[in-house]
Amino acid sequence: MYDDRTGVTHHDRIRATPGFTLFAPTQAAQVYLVDMDGACVHRWNVTGRTTNACMLLPNGNLFIAELSDSPKPIRIGGAGWLREYDWDGNIVWQHRDDLQHHDARRLPDGGAVYSAWELLDADIAAAIPGGVPGTEHEDGIYGEVIREVDEAGTIVWEWRIADLDIGKYPFHRNAVRRNYGHVNTVDVLPDGNYLLSCKVMNLLLIVERATGRVVWEFQDDALGGQHDAQLTADGTVLVFANGCYSPDLIHSQVWEIDRATRDFVWRYREKHNPLNFFSPHISGCQRLASGNTLICEGGKGTILEVTPECDIVWQYISPYWNSHPVFTEINWIFRARRYAADSPEIRNRV
Repeated sequence: MYDDRTGVTHHDRIRATPGFTLFAPTQAAQVYLVDMDGACVHRWNVTGRTTNACMLLPNGNLFIAELSDSPKPIRIGGAGWLREYDWDGNIVWQHRDDLQHHDARRLPDGGAVYSAWELLDADIAAAIPGGVPGTEHEDGIYGEVIREVDEAGTIVWEWRIADLDIGKYPFHRNAVRRNYGHVNTVDVLPDGNYLLSCKVMNLLLIVERATGRVVWEFQDDALGGQHDAQLTADGTVLVFANGCYSPDLIHSQVWEIDRATRDFVWRYREKHNPLNFFSPHISGCQRLASGNTLICEGGKGTILEVTPECDIVWQYISPYWNSHPVFTEINWIFRARRYAADSPEIRNRV
């Protein structure tokens, strides 16, 4: 059922966490920062169409992935430009890699880390188990490389998914075989290692940067093509479990996982009808300082804040609709982030 409500549709002013929420509507040329009433307090007009990664840096600048004009081997998720804009919308840094997709992070040394596609050797591709037969890309199977560049754009470090024991990590049986890994999150951990989310294997990995070894993993088909894995301040892993491959009723959840025991610490599930909360793709989450969790139900263009008891205390539906070359009119949001008024990202700027 189509719901034409937009903006803030619910706000519990006592229990919601004050701040400003950043998001980039998919296929738009604008990025928005809204207050708790849904009013836009700042907007960036960016150079290209927005795609996926988008965040504020501690200096108040915007870091974002934008679509380059080069054809992409995979239809969904491609970007190509990584750009940093100052508060006034001036480009202060950029890097082009036409095979960059989904996620990226600016690094303290002035460079960036990001996910990129690379075509796998035919013998390696043929050896990867699982997935739907006959769904390979016309070129074969594209794998993943996690790539670091310095401020000048020079590649300084790489990790390849093809170096995994691929027999141990098959495609999910319902996954298309065009992209092995489909890494949609590259989270930089405090120790410099990387937390990766591999969608088509329902797999979370921590890769040790110094050695390239996998030092932690979590795999569960009920993740269902998950997004936005991240480490919380408590050391747990928070992730949006899209639920597309759920063993029972298909619906989305947010999971918090104890890394040592791999048990659930917390889960967000819709209280009234599980099907009220579902996004088959994109989407994300963020643990707030208050203990509440910000959730982006991306396929519905909805951002909500929930308490540890799973009560919704704030909800915003994006009013920004854009034309998609395949999927008609959309108000999708890949990810959203909330920033406190006194945070380095916001302080004295709004």
